[in-house]
Amino acid sequence: MTASNHDSSGLIAIALRTRLAAMKLAVLSSAAKNEAIEAIASALELGQDEIIKANIADCEAAASEGIAKPLYKRLQLDEHKLRNNIAGVRDVGKLSDPVGNVQIHRKLDTGLVLKRVSCPLGVLGVIFEARPEAAIQIASLAIKSGNGVILKGGKEAIRSCEAIVKAIKQGLSQTTVHPDAVQLLTTREETLELLKLDKYVDLIIPRGSNSFVRFVQQNTSIPVLGHADGICHLYIDRAADIDKALDIALDAKTHYPAACNAIETLLVHQEIASSFLPLLAEALQKLNVELRGDEATQSILSNVITATETDWETEYSDLILSIKIVDSLQEAINHINQYGSKHTDAIATEDIEAAETFLSLVNAAGVYHNCSTRFADGFRYGFGAEVGISTQQIPPRGPVGLEGLVTYKYRMTGNGHVASSYTGENAKPFLHKNLL
Repeated sequence: MTASNHDSSGLIAIALRTRLAAMKLAVLSSAAKNEAIEAIASALELGQDEIIKANIADCEAAASEGIAKPLYKRLQLDEHKLRNNIAGVRDVGKLSDPVGNVQIHRKLDTGLVLKRVSCPLGVLGVIFEARPEAAIQIASLAIKSGNGVILKGGKEAIRSCEAIVKAIKQGLSQTTVHPDAVQLLTTREETLELLKLDKYVDLIIPRGSNSFVRFVQQNTSIPVLGHADGICHLYIDRAADIDKALDIALDAKTHYPAACNAIETLLVHQEIASSFLPLLAEALQKLNVELRGDEATQSILSNVITATETDWETEYSDLILSIKIVDSLQEAINHINQYGSKHTDAIATEDIEAAETFLSLVNAAGVYHNCSTRFADGFRYGFGAEVGISTQQIPPRGPVGLEGLVTYKYRMTGNGHVASSYTGENAKPFLHKNLL
């Protein structure tokens, strides 16, 4: 059963069950966890019709309530998308186990040995809007990394999430992983209570709008991993290959405009603007992309809306693109560092020195040369899936897969050793010999 409509004491009980299940999961072998992941994939396949039927009902209800177009796109879960997500679950099963890796193995003295070993975080609280397949990706990553997870999907995806978690729990019931390791909450009240459970939840991962993520960050003492905005840029350098740059720009804007890794602003060097922009505008307007631009852009292109300061700061998640002409590579970098969200930014150029300068000086989790920002994705990076994308300065950054869901602990083994032996006049020296 999924969890819903619980008071705070009921939610604490759910969190406690999740933590107990996570403690047992944390010590399971890689083989046992992989069997559980395969069981999840098989159960999702068996429940495919029920999941898609539930998603259709969610989409119909959302459409009748006037859901925004970008959110509607994220909400949709068709057979093709579900099949890809099930393949992603199996890919997670093929990845190396992130738990139990010895990162440091050091002899401090004879018989006194230190190890730093990776271990699960414990219990994850993941809150997401729309995009029900997030439940699939996150559950598989949680199991592989030895963590329990409490999922809270958006109200618009409630039926889809219930069908997905039902299948996941059915799959886990056939394995050594207790189904309590994966829980689902369904009400806004539960979200607020979840944010208070610092004794039971080790990390909160919000996935949604800027305002939503900021709300989460401001209303919990639990560590938060996530990104608020996806304001991504593509800079067309004066040394860009026109055809290559066109392909990249079209893909980065139109392949899936609702995604957080789609570009919102295009920066173009003034030396190439008059030749590049008319070609781009023709291609984009065929795809119904609305263009907004600065004065220099408007002097080259007609039918371009005046871009305001707000446009440089906006994640459209739609077929809208702001364009600015810049005098130099440095101006492009300055613009990105001022208005970007530290998500993913790209340069199109054949000048290797310019590319290296851009990659070094742009402050973002992902910096790309001659390729689309749409590659910023855990599956495309070979992570199997992702729990979200982090734009924070400290690790993990960018798409967060298994490595972002483990921490480490220091294990030391001695034989009656005491610290006082290593201080004072007759202090013993440390050997500090690395054994790895």
